[in-house]
Amino acid sequence: MRRALSLTAVLAALLLPAIGPAAAGPEKGGVIDVATIGEPPTLDPMASATDIVGMVGQHIFETLFTFDHNWNVTPLLAEALPTVSPDGKIYEIKLRQGITFHDGSAMDSADVVASLKRWLTVASRGQQVAPLITDIAATDALTVRITLKQPYSPLPALLAFNNSAAVILPSEDQDVPLRQVIGTGPYKLKERKPDQYIQLVRFEGYRSRDGEPDGYGGARKQYLDEIRFVPVPDPNTRIEGAVSGQFAYADSLPVEQFDKIKAGKSEPVLLEHFGWPMIRMNAKQGVLADMRVRKAVQFALSESDMLAAAFGDTKFYAVDGAMYPEGYPWRTDAGVEGNYDVADAEKAKAELKKAGLGEEVPLRILTSRQYEFHYKMAQVAAEYLKLAGFKVKMDVVDWATLVQQIQNPASWDIFITHSPFLPEPALINILAPASVGWWDTPDSRAAVDALNATSDPAERVKHWQRVQELIMAEAPIVKIGDFSALSAKSPKLKGFEPSPWPAFWNVYLEQ
Repeated sequence: MRRALSLTAVLAALLLPAIGPAAAGPEKGGVIDVATIGEPPTLDPMASATDIVGMVGQHIFETLFTFDHNWNVTPLLAEALPTVSPDGKIYEIKLRQGITFHDGSAMDSADVVASLKRWLTVASRGQQVAPLITDIAATDALTVRITLKQPYSPLPALLAFNNSAAVILPSEDQDVPLRQVIGTGPYKLKERKPDQYIQLVRFEGYRSRDGEPDGYGGARKQYLDEIRFVPVPDPNTRIEGAVSGQFAYADSLPVEQFDKIKAGKSEPVLLEHFGWPMIRMNAKQGVLADMRVRKAVQFALSESDMLAAAFGDTKFYAVDGAMYPEGYPWRTDAGVEGNYDVADAEKAKAELKKAGLGEEVPLRILTSRQYEFHYKMAQVAAEYLKLAGFKVKMDVVDWATLVQQIQNPASWDIFITHSPFLPEPALINILAPASVGWWDTPDSRAAVDALNATSDPAERVKHWQRVQELIMAEAPIVKIGDFSALSAKSPKLKGFEPSPWPAFWNVYLEQ
């Protein structure tokens, strides 16, 4: 009953000025404005796999596990990592004592069971594992048991991820759509004014883990009184706000503005090899439901030209078709040759002919200017696709509209998006048949199932090679390349650690 990153080297940050030995230590107090790329489509972290929802939501809600600075799974609301049965089918999770929700009620196993069951139905990543779960039950007030039909090695990583996240909610507040914004996080929602701000204030009842901060794990100290996430859809406005010192932090800035930011009142923050932009294709409905037409798109494109248009200087990008860059255990070139940076209009036309299609094949590209590099890539892609015989219609919308529109397979063929490099391949959402794009073939299911069924690292690497081969062969997406992400912070904002989803616990303002 309830009561009333080593990934660090890969994600290396630009060195920021260190606090000198005479600098004052952290003090509580202060309000910061964080400029984001737009208004989150929801504050329900289960219902969305978008970065903006994960970025804001991680301050309000928490998961059982999270990731440390080396991207290893580490406990958050759980007391420790799960105990797994010898056959890999039963996970027993002990919960921390004394955790309270923002409404003052105590968290117990009933909340966790209700939340995980909601996650299985609401979240795309929950739906990914739902067919394998036979039971989620509380064995006592602070213990939860998850029973699987078969081993599924990525389960702890899925439970740790903050997009389409398995956040823990009060058992009484499981409405769909979410009605109450109540979590266990270090900050709680005070006010939301759509298209103006999301105001979070310190949750005085928060219980941090002991120890030192460690990536997203470890201690989460609440120095700031208030965090205001301010939607600023226009990237030029975010740039000007950063240069003038209007924002304590400005997210997702055009990398070509690095020198301008450096000369202003903010410090540039660069995450090298942050992630990969992609063309996502609608494999469920429309012309791209035919794999041959997806291959035509793949053969038509010049990824190198798309990257050059989006990022300019090669210090901000790499032309690389492999799903993981050098330095990751998952790195493989399997399937890349002949399927990446082809830019062959005649080869693309031959695929259209195989599909029984001629010239003027209609193709709808959905994109947004809130991520300016998405828009620039879409422009280049459109020109190459026209050369290959497609009649391209480009719809430019705000990001929140795009996120809503892609849920309807009748309304788009292609959209441009991006992802950070993730520590566990099963977290790549195209591998979930229910995720937007709806890639689901007998070969893909067999390959992904084999990847997930074994816990042996060497065997998993071999299975991942097969998955990448299929991504290249069946073209549910086109990986465009690798890129670095630019943001900006105030020199007074201390304790900030650059990461794919910027977090503002353990952060304070220099007095």
